[in-house]
Amino acid sequence: MSLSFTRWFPLALLFALAALSFWLERTVREEEVHPALRRHDPDYIVDRFTITTFNAEGVAQSTLSAAKMMHYPDDDSTDLVAPHVVQSRPREPRLTLTAERGALSQDGTDVFLYDNVLVVREANDERPQTTMRTSFLHIVPEKSLVLTDRDVAVSEEGRSLTGRGMEYHNETGEMFLRERVRGVFEPGKKAP
Repeated sequence: MSLSFTRWFPLALLFALAALSFWLERTVREEEVHPALRRHDPDYIVDRFTITTFNAEGVAQSTLSAAKMMHYPDDDSTDLVAPHVVQSRPREPRLTLTAERGALSQDGTDVFLYDNVLVVREANDERPQTTMRTSFLHIVPEKSLVLTDRDVAVSEEGRSLTGRGMEYHNETGEMFLRERVRGVFEPGKKAP
């Protein structure tokens, strides 16, 4: 019987050490991630939040405000409730954007708006007021650029456009609709 025990003992010891190593490795790996980082709970909440960016001359270029801002440490994301963006650069029409909810990029440079997004570009000497409606919008404030890959409806006095996918450059006033574009243009009124 001692001959059988002598043969199986090294194999049983090796199996026990392998099981112990596996258990230790799993335990250490679970402890590496802090418990607070495994949950998607905000680490801070700000009510009535506002950020204003200024140009080199000290003139306000854009303002981002929201009813509430929540930051989540697990993925470094920032969510906004009822965001409101106003972009007012010199020599550009004032652009106002609102939505039900939004998010900021991790570096805070890009803004994403979701649900009932409304964009209003104020009238200027050359163009009447323009409104745009969509369900999602990506704003790149540094470039005065607004993007969406969703359906969008654009209306101006006497004309309207619908399509899917849009790129709007506020600096130049250029707008590109990508797919399924439809337009309605009313004939202009003649001056007396």
